[in-house]
Amino acid sequence: MIIVMNGKTDDADVEKVIHKLYEMGHKVHISRGERRIILGVIGDVENLASVPFYAFNGVEEIIRIVKPYKLASREFKDFDTIIKVKDVIIGGKEVIVMAGPCVIENEKQIFETARYVKASGAKILRGGAFKPRTSPYSFQGLGEEGLKLLAQAGEETGLAVVTEVMSVNQIELVGKYTDIFQVGARNMQNFVLLKELGKTKKPILLKRGLSATIEELLLSAEYILSQGNYEVILCERGIRTFENYTRNTLDLSAVPVLKRLSHLPIIVDPSHATGRWRLVSPMAKAAIAVGADGLLIEVHPDPRSSLSDGAQTLRLDTFTQLMKELSPIAQAVGRELGTSAENDLERMKN
Repeated sequence: MIIVMNGKTDDADVEKVIHKLYEMGHKVHISRGERRIILGVIGDVENLASVPFYAFNGVEEIIRIVKPYKLASREFKDFDTIIKVKDVIIGGKEVIVMAGPCVIENEKQIFETARYVKASGAKILRGGAFKPRTSPYSFQGLGEEGLKLLAQAGEETGLAVVTEVMSVNQIELVGKYTDIFQVGARNMQNFVLLKELGKTKKPILLKRGLSATIEELLLSAEYILSQGNYEVILCERGIRTFENYTRNTLDLSAVPVLKRLSHLPIIVDPSHATGRWRLVSPMAKAAIAVGADGLLIEVHPDPRSSLSDGAQTLRLDTFTQLMKELSPIAQAVGRELGTSAENDLERMKN
């Protein structure tokens, strides 16, 4: 249930309502807008009928939310959540591109990629230090050494960085080096991990599970939100269907659906969704056209030698071309895309 209060209500009057809800055994989450203040009430709301909340100063409306996800819903917050990471705004007018290798292999690879994607217009550097692989014999990542290289590359280029955290006991370590925690598809319903990440102060990039419904994705986000961390970024990365030509089936309809159901920003990962580098560009363009707030794209100096997911990874020059082609699409739907630093690109080529 939510209690809607006038945005001009005195803080003391708002606190009176909150204090009463606490007395009744409820948790309260506050969303402040210019015109109204929304109190999200979590708990057994049956006893609220016994209290005349309309008698409290500033209370305008009481709404029962029937959706199982409360804090992630549009009813709780009818304006879009904006997440700031360093000087990057996720969920605003600009489409944010996160780019980098699937896995960090060595210093040369991550630094070369970071410099190139920055010059092409990317705003966030991605790279895996701990890699959950289907086969236990596949390369699992460099661990902390990889995290250090990622952080150093981000610091040199000025890019924010995002990397995956796989378990609760990695949160402190990964948190030392990253700006955004990524929760992979296989961990979308690792509720213990989600609750602990909800106690942190860093944004969370939450990937949709391999066979998860949209509601299940939002309920996973709810675990994070319920612990006090409201900076959640949803990620559509394809779901498992009967089709096996592509690695997964990219559910682009999820973008407008999530925009309608939730206030959280949504990005699309066309690399994992398709598993084929030739399909990354058209799906990235389509993602922007349907309203995605950003893209997560795998890029490598030499995908053929990549230790992970080379088949779905773009070369540096292919990524640069994609960024040029994305810009007019973003403009056509009323968005903006980070422009490439042409001089930097020319210098790097020479």
